[in-house]
Amino acid sequence: MNIEQIVRDSREITEFQRKVYLELLNVPKGQTITYGQLAKRIGCKSAQAVGQALRRNPFAPAVPCHRVIAANGSLCGFNGHREGEEIERKRQLLKSEGVIPLSSL
Repeated sequence: MNIEQIVRDSREITEFQRKVYLELLNVPKGQTITYGQLAKRIGCKSAQAVGQALRRNPFAPAVPCHRVIAANGSLCGFNGHREGEEIERKRQLLKSEGVIPLSSL
């Protein structure tokens, strides 16, 4: 079963989370998207709501929340953390994909 089907079939997430995660699967390896852009893609007006859904992402890194960055290009957060080992992990995942966010790597 592929990750898209796993997300679609999951009973452990809300419908909003499902929308966020499924849309995030459309962001190709080597590219990033902002929280606001992702929110707009799913018809949501709140980048913060998208951030909260990503904070709870049980499918990471298969659902690549590491590809979501702040509007100013900073890494912002990862797995509910704004600094430390988790941000370094996000940085390394992005580096491994050849991504150079606007201001933070």
